[in-house]
Amino acid sequence: MSGTSEGRRRRLPRQVREQQMIDVAVHVFAKRGYHAASVDEIAELAGVSKPMVYLYLDSKEGLFLACLRRESGRLVDAFQGAAREGGSPELRLYAGLSAFFSFVAGHRDSWVVLHRQASELTEAIAAAVAEARRAVMTEVARLVRDGIAESERGDRLGDEDADFVAHALVGAADSLTDWVDRHPDESPERITLRLMNMVWLGMDRVLDGEAWLPQPQPEPQPQP
Repeated sequence: MSGTSEGRRRRLPRQVREQQMIDVAVHVFAKRGYHAASVDEIAELAGVSKPMVYLYLDSKEGLFLACLRRESGRLVDAFQGAAREGGSPELRLYAGLSAFFSFVAGHRDSWVVLHRQASELTEAIAAAVAEARRAVMTEVARLVRDGIAESERGDRLGDEDADFVAHALVGAADSLTDWVDRHPDESPERITLRLMNMVWLGMDRVLDGEAWLPQPQPEPQPQP
């Protein structure tokens, strides 16, 4: 009977077996952290031998990189797919950010791996994270530029300003995922709406020529 079971496992296509390993590994890395996670546990939960994990994915770092690339690819695809639907630039940005927060809410293990662990590890892992971030940043900056260009006051801001707003939006979205953990009743759409109101409306006021400057404080009066 065990031979039959082993035969079934061997007959699975490599790509399917590899995805099973990655499914398990994402959960284990999220639960235990990179350093505490063991390849033995991942192999056992995936129903494969430890040597097979190394044969397919080379090393523990290779396994983590496979998790990182697959989950970051899913996140980027979700954002870009939503942001490329029809409508104005701000509506597409709203759709993309909503998809981002929906991914984070629906794939907590993936986000723990991407957001909380990857930046603390090797250069290869950090580079994979940076590549995914650049893909999202490029899309956001393009939408911001389109929004500025379509505005009647678009001559007030340029590419550098669009890049600045894009970094502010992506940075805020990243940090808000920790806030989301403490506010599980907040929907992805509601979070996105609040973020858009804070950042997009602020940019709109700048396009209208408003600017905040610190006001000089009055000198303290000497005590009599």
